[in-house]
Amino acid sequence: MSHPEVHGVVIVARNGDRTECYQDPITQKSDYTQSTPLGEVQAHQLGTYLRNLYLNPNSPSRIRGIHSDLVDLKEVHVRVKVGGEGASVFDSATALLQGLFPPNPANKITLANETTVMAPLNGYQYIPVETVEPSNDRSLEPWTDCPAFEKHVQDVQNSAEFKEVSRNAQPFFNALRDFVFGRELSMENMASSFYNVWDYVNSELIHNKTYAHRLPPTFIEQARGYANLREDAIYSDKAMAGIGNIASRAALSSILKALQRIAFNGDPLQLMVIETTYQPFISFFHQTGVIDSHPELKAIPDFGSALAIELRRAPPPDARDFLRFKFRNGSNEDFRTIHVFKHHEDIPVTEFIYRLENSVIDSNREWAQACGISSGSTWLGLPERATTGSKLADASLGVFLAMLAMLMMFFVGKAIRRRRSVRLSGPEDRLSAAPTEVVVQLRDEKARVPY
Repeated sequence: MSHPEVHGVVIVARNGDRTECYQDPITQKSDYTQSTPLGEVQAHQLGTYLRNLYLNPNSPSRIRGIHSDLVDLKEVHVRVKVGGEGASVFDSATALLQGLFPPNPANKITLANETTVMAPLNGYQYIPVETVEPSNDRSLEPWTDCPAFEKHVQDVQNSAEFKEVSRNAQPFFNALRDFVFGRELSMENMASSFYNVWDYVNSELIHNKTYAHRLPPTFIEQARGYANLREDAIYSDKAMAGIGNIASRAALSSILKALQRIAFNGDPLQLMVIETTYQPFISFFHQTGVIDSHPELKAIPDFGSALAIELRRAPPPDARDFLRFKFRNGSNEDFRTIHVFKHHEDIPVTEFIYRLENSVIDSNREWAQACGISSGSTWLGLPERATTGSKLADASLGVFLAMLAMLMMFFVGKAIRRRRSVRLSGPEDRLSAAPTEVVVQLRDEKARVPY
C-alpha cells in the first residue's frame, strides 16, 4: 500500500565517535567519555542527511507542513541521554542539530530603535534539548542500577553457550595480548571482556597511527564479532517484555508518545530526535522481530547510526496512519526500509501500539518493578533514608522532619481548598516530557487531551 505523505518522524540516533569507553562487565555502567572531532563530523553529517531527506521541499519524504529554514520550536523536540557516555552523546546531539538546522541569515530581529540584529555565527539556530538523567528519568538508561538486569547479564555470561564461545575465543585472545597492553584476558573473565577489548582496539585503531600500523589483519573483525555476540545476547530477550529488552522497552515510552502527538492534527509536534547510545537499537530490533528478516542487525550499530520511524497517512477514504521504519548503519550509507512484526509493508500505528503496549516501561515506578526493586529500596539513585551516623542526632532529625511534614501538610491543605486540586510529582510520572494539555483536532472532532 502506498502512503506517500510523511506527517512526522521520530529519529533515534547513536552518538558519534568518542574516546575509549570502559563498561563494568556486570552493572554495565560506563566511564566518562569525550566526543572527538570525527564524532562531531559524523553527527553533523547525519543532521545534514536528515535535513535533505525530511526538510528539503524537493524531497519526496519531506515532512508535510514543517518549517525548514528557521526552526519552529513547537514542531521539534530533542531528548538527549546524559548518563553513561553523557558528554559525547550531548555533543553529538548538538552537532546533529547544527546539520539539521544550519545557520540562517534570516535568524534576526529588528529592535524598537530600528536596529537589526542577527544571531551569532551568521544566524546560528539555538535549539533547546531535554537532557534525560537516570537519577530522575530512566527512559534512556534503564539498564544501570537494575538488579534484575544484572542477574540477566550474569546468567548470559555463565551460560553453556557463552562458556563454549569463550573456549573457542582463547587462541585469538592469546594472540591479542600484545595489543591490549596489560588488560586482563583470563579464561574466567574473557566473555565479560568482549566489549571492552573491542572498544579499546577499535578506539586505538581509529586514533593511534602507530597502533593501526601494528595491528595484524582480521584482528579488529574478530574482536568486533565477539563483542557483537555478547552485546546482542545481553540486550535482548526471547520474551517481548523480558528484562533483556529493557533498553528499548523504556525508550519506547518516549517514542510512542511522540507518535501519538504527531498523529493528532492539532498538536504542532512533527519531529522528535532521541540521541542515545547503542543499547536501545539492539533491543528494539529483537523486541519488534526485525532480526527475523535482518539477522545482520544482531550487532552493535556503528557510530552515527540512526533509526527513523516515519508516520505516514493513507489516502482517502482510509485516512489511517501508518508507520515506516528505516535504518542507517553508520555515516556512510543511506536509509534502508526494515519491517517490524513480520509485516512486509507499512504497519498501522494502532497495531504497532497494541502489540507493544504491555511491554513498554512507562514510568519510573514500572522501571523499579521490572528491575525487582521494592518501593523502600534505593531506586532512582536516591538513598532509602538519610542518616547522620549518630543515634541521638538521627532521633532529633526524625522529630524535626515529622514537624516539618505536619507543617507542609497544613499548607498543602490550604492550597487544596483554594485550588480544589493539585498535581504531585513523583515516581508515577511518565518517563517522557512533563505533562501538558493541548487542544487537538482529530478528523472533525475537537477534544482536550492530556499528555
